Amino acid sequence: MELKNDLLLRAARGEKTERTPVWMMRQAGRILAEYRAVREKAGSFIALATTPEMAAEVTLQPVDLLGVDAAIIFSDILVIPEAMGLPYEMIEQRGPVFPATVHTVEDLNKLHVAEPETDLKYVLDAIKLTKAGLENRVPLIGFAGAPFTIFCYMTEGKGSKTFSVAKKHLYADPEFSHLLLQKITDSTIAYLKAQIAAGADLVQIFDSWAGILSPEQYRTFSLPYIEQICNAITEVPVTVFAKGAFFARKEISELRCSVVGLDWNMDPAESRAIIPNKTLQGNLDPCVLYSSYDQIKAEVKKMLNQFGTQRYIANLGHGVYPDTDPDKVRCFIESVKEYSC
Repeated sequence: MELKNDLLLRAARGEKTERTPVWMMRQAGRILAEYRAVREKAGSFIALATTPEMAAEVTLQPVDLLGVDAAIIFSDILVIPEAMGLPYEMIEQRGPVFPATVHTVEDLNKLHVAEPETDLKYVLDAIKLTKAGLENRVPLIGFAGAPFTIFCYMTEGKGSKTFSVAKKHLYADPEFSHLLLQKITDSTIAYLKAQIAAGADLVQIFDSWAGILSPEQYRTFSLPYIEQICNAITEVPVTVFAKGAFFARKEISELRCSVVGLDWNMDPAESRAIIPNKTLQGNLDPCVLYSSYDQIKAEVKKMLNQFGTQRYIANLGHGVYPDTDPDKVRCFIESVKEYSC
């Protein structure tokens, strides 16, 4: 059946749209009291993410409560290392922690390429339940972390401002680094293809830690693996969001992806000039949503004037912050809809 609202898909494909589609990264999350209620019932983040019925419920909430033009499956980028044999814990106030890490070829050999139909069946089941719940109202976005970003967590074992342990491997043992990156890439391709088979209408690759690399390192240790993923995913549009990689916009524009996500440090007009052949997505600073309603409306208007209303998907420049007032989020979404018509 055809989607009732296919604005996002048409924008991703570069087709004309009546208005600009809008959604937000981390839209299914702590900004909503309804999400917090389900999270409390689940008992933990990981229990919520691995229970398909609950994951589907919180995926649908932003569509029902905020009026976004797409759902994005509730999950985590770190399900891939877990599926490869490296489990993680989610610690309150600290974030993800890996009890074991990968540093040698011997460690690497203990891991396997993820088999989505078994290792990640709970995500695929959540996608199927979400598609049924959406009733063709809006598209469903699937996602995965970029191989380098996943590599950071698998070697560092936790979040970091510098990921110096991960970067040390790139310099000290590039052969090991490439072997691990390739295994992550193979797992990610299989995972995204399984998400698409389960019902995802488009997919996004999150390279959250792209900005910690030099341009040369990014060309060596990140781009080639994202390129493999883009070349492998031919069924649906692919979005590449490389936070902080302003220096790689030209190279990203040459990938076989449909959409390039921008963070708030990337100038819209400059990005249009560098990336003339793709749909752009972004890039309002999430902190704008702490300001007044009038200022939010003014910032949205300015953003839309800079990007234009075609070949464009309105979003934030990163995920919405968990203490953001839901009414300010609604103001952002409604402002996009009203001004872009």
